Amino acid sequence: MSFAIRLGRTLVLAALLILPPLVLAAQEPSAAAPLSLIPWPAQLTRAEGAFAIDARTVLVAGDGDTRATATWLAGQIKRRHGLDLRIVDKAGDGPAIVLRRDAKAALPSEGYLLDIDANGARIVARDGDGLFHGAVTLWQLLTQDDAKAGVPFVHIEDAPRFRWRGLMLDSARHFQSVEEIRVLIDQMALHKLNVLHWHLTDDQGWRIEIKRYPELTRIGAWRTPPGAGKDGEPARYGGFYTQEEIRAMVAYAAARHITIVPELDMPGHAQAAVASYPELGVTGKRPPVSVDWGVHTYLYNVDDATFVFMQHVLDEVMALFPSRYIHVGGDEAVKDQWQASPTVQAKIRALGLKDENALQGWFIARIGTYLKAHGRRLIGWDEILEGGVPADATVMSWRGIKGAVEAAQKGHDVVSSPAPDLYFDQLQSDRADETTGRIPVRDLASIYAFEPVPKELNIAQAKHVLGAQANVWTEHMPSIAHVQHAVFPRLDALSEVLWSPAAARDWKGFLARMPAQLARYRADGIAYADGAFAPSIDVDRNAALVSGKATVMLANQAGFGQLHYTLDGSTPTASSPLYAAPFETKLPTTVRAIAVDARGEPLAAPRERVLDVPGLLTRASAELPNCPGSDFRLRVQPTPDATSLAPAYNINIFDTCQRWPEARLDGIAAIHVEAARLERNYQLAHDAKLVVSRPASTAHGELVAHLDSCDGKVLASMPLPDPSGPRRFALNAQLPLQKGTHELCLIFTAPITGPLYGIERASLTPAKP
Repeated sequence: MSFAIRLGRTLVLAALLILPPLVLAAQEPSAAAPLSLIPWPAQLTRAEGAFAIDARTVLVAGDGDTRATATWLAGQIKRRHGLDLRIVDKAGDGPAIVLRRDAKAALPSEGYLLDIDANGARIVARDGDGLFHGAVTLWQLLTQDDAKAGVPFVHIEDAPRFRWRGLMLDSARHFQSVEEIRVLIDQMALHKLNVLHWHLTDDQGWRIEIKRYPELTRIGAWRTPPGAGKDGEPARYGGFYTQEEIRAMVAYAAARHITIVPELDMPGHAQAAVASYPELGVTGKRPPVSVDWGVHTYLYNVDDATFVFMQHVLDEVMALFPSRYIHVGGDEAVKDQWQASPTVQAKIRALGLKDENALQGWFIARIGTYLKAHGRRLIGWDEILEGGVPADATVMSWRGIKGAVEAAQKGHDVVSSPAPDLYFDQLQSDRADETTGRIPVRDLASIYAFEPVPKELNIAQAKHVLGAQANVWTEHMPSIAHVQHAVFPRLDALSEVLWSPAAARDWKGFLARMPAQLARYRADGIAYADGAFAPSIDVDRNAALVSGKATVMLANQAGFGQLHYTLDGSTPTASSPLYAAPFETKLPTTVRAIAVDARGEPLAAPRERVLDVPGLLTRASAELPNCPGSDFRLRVQPTPDATSLAPAYNINIFDTCQRWPEARLDGIAAIHVEAARLERNYQLAHDAKLVVSRPASTAHGELVAHLDSCDGKVLASMPLPDPSGPRRFALNAQLPLQKGTHELCLIFTAPITGPLYGIERASLTPAKP
C-alpha cells in the first residue's frame, strides 16, 4: 500500500477519532489463529506472510525521542528472544524496524500507524506517545508465539478512545518497594495505560519524604500493628519513598509514557499527618498512626498555619511530580471533629458558610487556587462536589457513577472510577481457594462490560469524561503477590475498555486472545489470578450422600477453553478425557480437572476435589454465606499484614452470623469447626451503630449452632478459647440427632469490643454405626 493511500485512510481515521464515541471497529482475524493484541486496535488489516526478525535486523530511529522508544523495544526483544538489535540513524538495504515521528501526520494524539511486510516494520506517529504505543503493539505481535521471532504482515491504524487510562495504587495502607512498583509500571505500559494514580498518604501511613517536615516520615510512615511481634506480624510496619526514589520513579514511568499523579488526602484520612504534627489536627492531641482500616474521624485543622503547611508540602510535591493534576482526596471526611470544635465553628460563621460540607468546599477550593497559581489542576474524589469546588476541578467518581453524572452535568471533567465496578480489591471469584479482598465479586467479564460514559449524559456532557481507572486499595493486599493477583488479568479487560472503540469490544474475541497474554505473564513472572479459567467441580452433595454416587459438573467462570479430567489420581492434561456433559462416578473418588486452550496449553492450574462422605459434609469459609440482614462481606487473612495468600476467612464485621444451607442432618452426631481469631482493626465512624451485639455466655464468647434460623433451637454451643492462646484453633461439639435437611445458623457471640472470629471450614460427623 502506498504512503499516499495510507495517508488518505489516516485522514479518515483521524476525523472519526475526534468524534465521541469512536466508531471505527477492526475486524478481528479468525478464531483459529487470533492475533493476541490487547487492547484491540481501532483498525487492522491482515495479509498472508510474516516478517522474521533476526540478527541482521536493525532498528532505525532518527532523533532522540524516537531512539528512546527504539532502545526500549530493543531491550524487550533481547530479553525475550536473545537478539541484540542495533539502533541506527538511517535504514540500509537489509531488514529493518523503522520508527518515525512526523508532527504533520494526520493522526490523533497518541495514535500510530504500523505496517509490517516483507521489508520490515514501520511505525509512524505524530507524537512520542503514539510511537511508543506502536512499539508496544509490535512487541505483542512478537510475543504471541515464543517459538519464533517473527511477526505477521499487518496494517494497523490505531488511537485510544480515552485520554485518561489509569490505575490507582494504594501505597499508604501497605507499602510496596520501588522495584515492585516498577514491575507494575512495566505492565501498565504493555497495556497502553498512561496514568498511575499513586495514593501516598492516609490514616495508616505517610509515604512521601517532605524535607521541610521530617516528622511526617520519621513518625507518620510507621505503625505498630495489633499483635505486633506475634504470629508473624511485624513489630513495626511501614516505610516511605525518598525524594530521590520518587524522581527516579517518575522518570521511569515517563520513559514508558505514563504520568504519575500523586494523591495526598485532605481534609480527612489525616491521622498519620496529625500523629506527626499534632498542631495540624483539630484537637491538638497526638494520636497514633492508625492500625485500623475503615473510616476515621481525624481531620486537618482549618487555620492559616495548616494551610501554610499544606502549601509547603505541595511545593515539594509539585517539584517531584510534573503531572498537570494533583489529587487531593476529599473522600470520607467525617465532620465530627469540626462539629465539636468551637474554633472551627467560629471559622464557619466568620466565612459565612452554611455548614461543615461548605467548609470542606472552601478548604478544597483554597488548595485548588494554590495549585492553579502554580500551573496545576486539582482532582479529587466525588465528595468534593458536596461543598462546591472551583469550575476547573476534575472529579473522580467512586461512589458509583452518580458523581460522574453530576460533575459532567455541572461542566467538570470527570474520571469514572466507581466502586465496586472498577475496584480491584473486590474478589475476582467466589472460589474457596480465592485469596483476600472485598465481596461482591467483580470478575473478568464484568470489568470487560464496564462503560466509562454514563448513559445519562448527552453528547456535550460526555465530552467531559476523560476516561476511567481501576483502584487497587491495599488494606487486604499486604504483598505484591496480592496486588498482582488482584490486578491481572483484569487489567487486560480494563485496557480494552479504555483504548479500543466501543463497537470493537467482543468478549469471545477477547478470550481467544488471552492464552498468549497469560503466557506473557508467565514469562515475566507475574503472579496473575487464574480463577476466571480454573475449573469448578460441582456436585449435588445431598444426592451423593444418599445414593453413594455423584453427578459431576465441570465449568469455569469465563466459559472458555476445553475441560479435561481424571478420576484415577493422575494429573489431567489435554490428552485426558474431555468433559462434554455431567457424568456419574461412585464414591469415594478424587476428581481432578484442567482447562486448556485450543493448542492444549493450560489456562489455569489443575483443580482437585475429593468426593467422599467427609468432603461432602464439609463447608469451606466461602461456602458459608451471610445470614439475612447485612450484605457486607470481606475475605481476610489471620493477621492484617500476613504475606501469604492463604488461609483466608469470609467475615462480616457488622454481624458474626453465617449460614450453612441445606445441611443433611440424618445420622449426624457432631460438628467440627476450624476457626481463627482475627483482629478487629476496623473503624466504622457513624456506621458503628450497625454492628450487631450478641452477648456472650462464657468468658470469651462461643460459637453457637442454631437449627433452621438464627433464633432457632440451639444445637450446640462451643466456648471460644482464651484470646492469649493460639490464633488458629478447633471447636467440637456433639449434636442431638436430627432428621432431614435443615439450615444451620453459626453465630459467634464474642463481645464486639474484642477480637473477630472466622471459620476456615466446618464439618459434620456421622454417628458411628
